[in-house]
Amino acid sequence: MAKPKQLSQPFNAKKEAKLVPGYLIVTLWILFTAVMLIWILAASFSTSKEIYQGSVFSFASGFHFENYVNAWQTQNVGLFFTNSLIYAITALLGIQLISCPAAYVLSRFKFMGNKVIKSAFIVGMSVPNIMIILPLFSLASQNQWTGSRLTLIILYICLNVPYTTTFLLNFFGTLPRTFEEAAAIDGCSPMKTFWVIMLPLVQPGIITVSIFNFLAVWNEYFMALIFAGSDELKNVGIGLFNMVSAMKSVGDLGGLFAAVIIVFMPTFLLYIFLSEKIIAGVTAGGVKG
Repeated sequence: MAKPKQLSQPFNAKKEAKLVPGYLIVTLWILFTAVMLIWILAASFSTSKEIYQGSVFSFASGFHFENYVNAWQTQNVGLFFTNSLIYAITALLGIQLISCPAAYVLSRFKFMGNKVIKSAFIVGMSVPNIMIILPLFSLASQNQWTGSRLTLIILYICLNVPYTTTFLLNFFGTLPRTFEEAAAIDGCSPMKTFWVIMLPLVQPGIITVSIFNFLAVWNEYFMALIFAGSDELKNVGIGLFNMVSAMKSVGDLGGLFAAVIIVFMPTFLLYIFLSEKIIAGVTAGGVKG
């Protein structure tokens, strides 16, 4: 069977002319961002003298790969990187284990308190972290929970569950009920129906919100600053801040920019390889099934 031909809209000069200012703004923003990233990458392979002289693209003294080695080992970037990776991956698992069943139940079942719980999640999203940091720290200090990776992981999970659950509500809500009815006829329990049938159907939403949560935990600074008391617990946000302060006296700017590239690389790769899934996940929730 021949594939149906896709009809393309004719070129509309007036419509395209109205979009020219937007195109220009986006193009300038892309060029500015690209130039900055390329400059930082070039500076990470340069010496401090070349950076001060503004000749990072000359590479007169060659490529200094030792900047990355020094940043990873001497400046403890490897430790901070590992800590952030542990926090992000562990928190993601905990967030999904709580939010996915919660979003499924709230969107598919009607019970007393359903709307109250949904509203509570929305209120939880609107509360700034700075408003709850003192009570949390006081509670953690009284129970000797400070200075622990587990404490930070639990905080990251609790802070991101409201957003994740609210994000997934619409994905579960748009699924046809025929899936559950067919599963019930085949003898599937509600729990098995959720894990085997319903959960895979909202994979685009889960991937998208997982990426957002990963970035939120990876770039988090405030909670780690308060609850990470030693270098063994600090993440990349605090590590970079400490490195900037230290580099002012040491003057190893090449190592500093190498550290920036190392920290930036995971989020950059996520956007490069998963950008289509992010767009698909954001738009899929608005389509009725």
